[in-house]
Amino acid sequence: MITLYWFPDSNYANGIGVFKAWEKSKSDPMVHNFVKYLVNWVAGTKLIFILLLIVILLTADDRSLIFTGTAMVVSIASFFWRLFPLIKKMDQAGEIDPQNYSAVLGWMIFGFITIFLVATLIAISSS
Repeated sequence: MITLYWFPDSNYANGIGVFKAWEKSKSDPMVHNFVKYLVNWVAGTKLIFILLLIVILLTADDRSLIFTGTAMVVSIASFFWRLFPLIKKMDQAGEIDPQNYSAVLGWMIFGFITIFLVATLIAISSS
């Protein structure tokens, strides 16, 4: 989220710089403004998720934590429905630098899902 807001050109921490289209969009101010808008929209959505999750983790009862964990698993898993096939296609077409970034991102997202799934299962078994 920090990278998207303040360092979108970055190739690290899921910066938009990995997409060759990011640089290309800069040649058309109208397209680049639209792309920047979408990048900031994603960053804002991540900020909402993170802050809501923190509030829920600090204030929720056990039952709410189980529902929260389930919601996090489902919402994060949605990455594999639309976003992963698209980034994999772009990666295979040479539109992403570094190459195979889609695989790294896929494993990272899978890791987040696993963490929330394990935490949810622990919460279920301890209640």
